[in-house]
Amino acid sequence: MIEHARLIAAKDLKIEWSSRVLTAQVIPFGVLVLVLFGFGIPPDRRVLASEGGASRSLLEQASPGLFWLAVLFSLLLALNRSFAVEAADGNLDALRLAGFDPAGVFLGKSGAIVCELLVLELVVGTGAFLLYGPPLHDALQLCAVVVTTTLAMSFAGTLYGALGAGLRLRDTLVPLLVLPVLAPVLLAATRATESALFGPSSEGWAWVGFLGAFALLYLGAGILSFGSLLEES
Repeated sequence: MIEHARLIAAKDLKIEWSSRVLTAQVIPFGVLVLVLFGFGIPPDRRVLASEGGASRSLLEQASPGLFWLAVLFSLLLALNRSFAVEAADGNLDALRLAGFDPAGVFLGKSGAIVCELLVLELVVGTGAFLLYGPPLHDALQLCAVVVTTTLAMSFAGTLYGALGAGLRLRDTLVPLLVLPVLAPVLLAATRATESALFGPSSEGWAWVGFLGAFALLYLGAGILSFGSLLEES
């Protein structure tokens, strides 16, 4: 299973390296969404912070949610790209005939999406700090939030992306499947990021635990059910 996962992840990353879809389309889309969010919120509007009575700009206060929304929308592009490659020319059938372990295929495709999302989050996160100017209270917690959220989004997205892999309506069906499922992840990631940026850190670790549990849930669901999804695709 691990060897098959490595081969699938390497294949997807090599395809991405040759096509440059991530750098030419997904990352620019994420940055553009981030910029448009900034235009939609008045930068001079201020809100009262919960700690110390100081005020922050509304854009600064909303930066965690805006960042994860940009990542979530970009994830939809990455998922459609990942399964469009497999749906073309019967590649899913070829993987089954080649004897690949379905759990290995799930882990490999999830691993490739994790790598792509981490690159995206690095670029979009840098843009968020430059454009929105939030403080940073706990860097370790922020790293934990990014890792657990990325895993949760990738596992759940890969599982539901496989449901629409062989359908003509894949481009519109996958968002309808993925967005409601990832709504709790978006909420938890936003609250945990707020804690990492503004404090206190103790509240944020509980949300990190929730994100980790969500990721483990969909990791197990994907390993157990991905074979059936491939048969139906």
